[in-house]
Amino acid sequence: MNTPPLSELEASLNITFRNKQLLQQAFVHRSYLNELLDNNVELLDNERMEFLGDAVLGYIFSELLYQRYPDEKEGGLTNLRSALVRRETLARLATRLHLGEYLLLGHGEQESGGRQRPATLCATFEALVGALYLDQDMEVCRTVVLRLFAAELARIDQKPENRDAKSKLQELAQETFNHTPRYKQIHSTGPDHDKYFVLVVQIDARPYGIGEGRSKQEASQQAAAMALYILGQPLIDYIHNPELGAQYGLTFPKPPGDLAEG
Repeated sequence: MNTPPLSELEASLNITFRNKQLLQQAFVHRSYLNELLDNNVELLDNERMEFLGDAVLGYIFSELLYQRYPDEKEGGLTNLRSALVRRETLARLATRLHLGEYLLLGHGEQESGGRQRPATLCATFEALVGALYLDQDMEVCRTVVLRLFAAELARIDQKPENRDAKSKLQELAQETFNHTPRYKQIHSTGPDHDKYFVLVVQIDARPYGIGEGRSKQEASQQAAAMALYILGQPLIDYIHNPELGAQYGLTFPKPPGDLAEG
């Protein structure tokens, strides 16, 4: 597959990169380099850039949330930041920008659907942010990032008590079932510096929600949000994703009729 010119992406971002090689590196997947026959081609994959972009996103939103919510405690700020930079969100933004179309992939990775894989799209978005930070100053990077996240930021701008899914679920579970929710890790993947966790939340030994994230805290918040949805108390910013549970052979109670799909 021939990739479109990166100038199209620059136009959509309203940014012109000074160093085009930095922009190109953001879209070089490791599988592409593994299949290169010409060892003299000077290309680097985007994994180091992904690492940097993750840190840049963390800084931008840590600063923003610190200023926007002066009365929010550390735990609440951490939960908000996790909700913003979770894989599902970054993959959705990457899809909106058509980042998968610009990727240089190995044949096997391309044939197996790498251009649409959420983990790959998330990593590519982070690499793009890393490239943007290296090529432009922080102010430009912040402006672009916050513009892209405008809708996500609007969704979380709600009362603090509605954002902490775990606390709300604990109160609801104790009132309704006289049981405390229990969180169990069922899967993890990735190297130590870039792990993803999958956790399930159980109430009286029955699964009610599943979540994934870069930390156990993020994954447990997502699991709690799903449980609240199933119990008829959905958070404003929750987007139901039952497919994740199906990947691990889990079944959950059906949500109330007005929330149940189709």
